[in-house]
Amino acid sequence: MPSKKSLRKNQRNTSYNRPIVSTAKTLLKSAQLSIENDSDNNVNSTKISEAIKALDKAAQKGVIHKNNAARKKSRLFKLVSNKKLSK
Repeated sequence: MPSKKSLRKNQRNTSYNRPIVSTAKTLLKSAQLSIENDSDNNVNSTKISEAIKALDKAAQKGVIHKNNAARKKSRLFKLVSNKKLSK
């Protein structure tokens, strides 16, 4: 059983981290869907830049690991380049 102090700390950290992670995941998923649906390039670039910004901010705040953010950005760019090559 964790101590009362560690429970309070965990709740405080969770309430701080959860919206940051949720926003990053939502924007990442939105960017991936817009790439897969092959909508307008301007919309894609906007959504991609928003997702990258959210991932970088989450990594900067220590909510996710910097390598995790880098991996997700890399996979996003890989998806973009594969779509461009298939055209």
